[in-house]
Amino acid sequence: MGARTWILFALIVPLGWLVPQQMGLHVGVFGEPLLSGLAIVAAAFLLSWATELAELYVPPAFALIVLALVSVLPEYAVDMHFAWVAGHNPEYIEYAVANMTGANRLLIGIGWSALAIVHYFKTRQKSLDFGADQRLALGFMLVATLYSFILPFKATLSLWDTAVFFAIFLGYVWQSLKTESEEHPLIGPAAWIGERTSDRGRITVIFLFMIYACGAIWMAAEPFAEGLVFLGKDWGIEEFLLIQIVAPLASEAPELIVAVLFVLRGRAAMALGALISSKVNQWTLLVGAIPIAFSASRGTPDYLPLLARPQAELLLTSAQSLFAIVVLCDLRFTVWEAMLLFGLFAGQFLVPMEGARYVFAGAYFVLVLVMGFSNRERRQRLIKLLRLTPHEPQKK
Repeated sequence: MGARTWILFALIVPLGWLVPQQMGLHVGVFGEPLLSGLAIVAAAFLLSWATELAELYVPPAFALIVLALVSVLPEYAVDMHFAWVAGHNPEYIEYAVANMTGANRLLIGIGWSALAIVHYFKTRQKSLDFGADQRLALGFMLVATLYSFILPFKATLSLWDTAVFFAIFLGYVWQSLKTESEEHPLIGPAAWIGERTSDRGRITVIFLFMIYACGAIWMAAEPFAEGLVFLGKDWGIEEFLLIQIVAPLASEAPELIVAVLFVLRGRAAMALGALISSKVNQWTLLVGAIPIAFSASRGTPDYLPLLARPQAELLLTSAQSLFAIVVLCDLRFTVWEAMLLFGLFAGQFLVPMEGARYVFAGAYFVLVLVMGFSNRERRQRLIKLLRLTPHEPQKK
């Protein structure tokens, strides 16, 4: 489809949910999550185009903090709903963790892997090489990952954890500001709008897209989240898995599609860098925001208790994150590494037996030992990541 068709499509699709909702029409157990989910996907496309255009005008400091939040707003909206309801309905505690862990694992298992595989089919190159500037994001991702291993063992997600994760994100922003900002060319509908409008027109489009998209997400997040829960119960499908797979796919689809488009246009390194940054955002801000919503719902500072399944999901997510860092620490992402990441991610949902999460977490740990600590060069690179500096120190 052409750029105009995509824009028209993204503007019209949310109306399929917003109009029936405003008219009080019942769309059925299946129709509610479907229509509200499509509204979120379409709104996420609008947000992605608006944020691409906004990067032409927004100062770097503002872009790193605010635009990072806006671009993943759909994911936050769904997870914050689950965390809020969990404040007075303990059943939803698992759902909040399901959505958060699903989003983080999907970004690596499908998002990162897809880029290397698409890059191979386009160029026939068996590895995707990227710049040393990504060491900074990988370093802060490593710090957040190492801290995250504490959560399953203390069995709580508290405001203290919020403070730690937010501090890690702010540290990432602070260090990123010391690096030279790379100019990101516009592609797709954003490029079409940018080429055909003046500065005033582009700014107007940015605000209109953001207002419309945020409104659609606000009105669709709760019905989508609740619709998945009711659909699972009505159809005999485990609600936890629906929330862990379907919700992140809907909210992150636009970001992944834009990244794949960059690969197809010969900018694979930039695409991978964007998804690494998104992982840092989700692994710090998304996780840290859950106790805030939970405490606000309860009306008092409180911690989110983590029962057996959420503990296993968090451990698995942390293990996957650590293995992904080991894979990328040499600044090269091979096709077989991408296929291994994808295969392990897919296998988690094909083996539903109890305890399977610990088996897969163990597999990640074994791979970390084999690929990371048995290789001196990778081991040194992992240690260098913890310096958390934009560039490696100059050798004297």
